[in-house]
Amino acid sequence: MNALLLVARQELLLSARARSIQIFAAVFALLALAVAGSGYVLTGGVGVQDFARTAASLLQLVLLVVPLMALLLGVVALSGERGSLELLFAQPLARRDILLGKLLGLGAALVGAEAIGFGAAGALIYWKTDQLGLGSYLVLVAGAAVLTGIFLGLAGAIASGAPGQKRTRAIAVALVVWFGAVIFLDLVALGLCTLLPSGLGSRVLIVSVLVNPASALRTAELLLFEGTAAFGAASLALLRFTHGPVGAALALGGSLFLWLVLPVIVAIHRLRAADL
Repeated sequence: MNALLLVARQELLLSARARSIQIFAAVFALLALAVAGSGYVLTGGVGVQDFARTAASLLQLVLLVVPLMALLLGVVALSGERGSLELLFAQPLARRDILLGKLLGLGAALVGAEAIGFGAAGALIYWKTDQLGLGSYLVLVAGAAVLTGIFLGLAGAIASGAPGQKRTRAIAVALVVWFGAVIFLDLVALGLCTLLPSGLGSRVLIVSVLVNPASALRTAELLLFEGTAAFGAASLALLRFTHGPVGAALALGGSLFLWLVLPVIVAIHRLRAADL
């Protein structure tokens, strides 16, 4: 545990000093402030949105940006320069501790960068409105942290097979995973649903929600935000299949937990088998 925390602290310090993390924190804060400050524009109004409306507006931004940054920065960190990684793995530390420490430190840095954005927007909302919907906003913040952990684990699974080698290929795979999880799988599921009979189409939608971490988190967030009122076709199919919100929450929670754990297990296994 001491070795793991030592690696995590080193990775956190390096990540906090990295220009990419600093730019991400600044850009995310600007986007969050823009969403909070201009949310009524489409409806012809002016002024800052409350916490609940801002959380709903920010959800799609989180689903697009957070997985991309976690995958790219995770792959870059775990497939870094060959010389530096060889030196690190030559130390009397277990490979598992090195991997988990680097994931923990980078995850803390990314969550901290996200917290700056959420905190800036939250301060503006609190100043201009009130605390209405604060719970929904905090749920979104927690969901962003979970999403960061999931896609950092996927980055670890991608990069741990040959650390220090084939970084370009690992980045390309990370981009494909991001596109598939955030955009492509949902489009395929909706397209199949229109071609299949209603019963089979509903099963396809249910599977698309449970096997895709981005869709699972989106559905869980909507369930916590507004109950079943904000659900789309896939979410309503899941709700019917699980016989209500409680069953849906358990299914989604199980899916997210597996996505948090399984990629890390795969990454540890691949790193142990890697030739360093």
